[in-house]
Amino acid sequence: MQLEWRGIRVYITREGSKGRGVLLLHGWMCSSDMMEGIQKALSGQMRTAAIDFPGHGLKGQAPAPKEVWGVPDYMELTAEVIRVLNLAPCDIIAHSFGARVAILLAATYPELVGRMVLTGAAGLRREKTAKENNRQKIYKFLKSGVMAMDKMKVFGSWPGRWQEALIQRYGSPDYRALSPQMRKTFNQIVTQDLAEELPLIQASTILFWGENDTETPLWMGRKMEELIPDAALIVEEGAGHFAYLEKSAVFESVVKSFLLEGRD
Repeated sequence: MQLEWRGIRVYITREGSKGRGVLLLHGWMCSSDMMEGIQKALSGQMRTAAIDFPGHGLKGQAPAPKEVWGVPDYMELTAEVIRVLNLAPCDIIAHSFGARVAILLAATYPELVGRMVLTGAAGLRREKTAKENNRQKIYKFLKSGVMAMDKMKVFGSWPGRWQEALIQRYGSPDYRALSPQMRKTFNQIVTQDLAEELPLIQASTILFWGENDTETPLWMGRKMEELIPDAALIVEEGAGHFAYLEKSAVFESVVKSFLLEGRD
């Protein structure tokens, strides 16, 4: 189905017609396809919905926001989906960036959220290494030179090309792949630390983590377990940032047990 929100067409995949509502939120520059397996596994007993986030889903082809968005914008969209589809109190299954959205949603609108399963959850600020700080200093120095040349108005389109070359040389893979508009959104999102929101979460939460996750290292999972009042951390040996796919059978078992068993 499609939902119009803030002038953007949002795509939602729905399966199942009975039981509790559950919403699946994919990671950065991923899509609802990545959650298809767990959605199908639950659709016989739950009313499932998976959002393709604007600027991310549909294999990167979902329409991007018309303005620069931050986590609160994606959170408000998610809250609207829950209300429109009458899913509340809605269980949440979220990966990485989707977990950022889920964390802020649960802290802001606790009445909309039932239980949560967060995997490879982003949301805590990571200190940069000395190497990363050095790269950033070099990038900022070179960027300032390119901007000075651009102001001279004598180099034509070359400063823009040089700026893009710097991004391709010094930017992260996620950042390099984005459009200029989505790069601004990326900067808004990654600079927001959600640590203060975690103690406000009332939802019972499972944190499913890959032992070898380098995108959201295991210390983040341990910190979230510490700060969320009712949370338990499950660590999968040998798995990485996509532990929910690498260990899909285990993940499905955990989700079904947590969301279905022993509940009215």
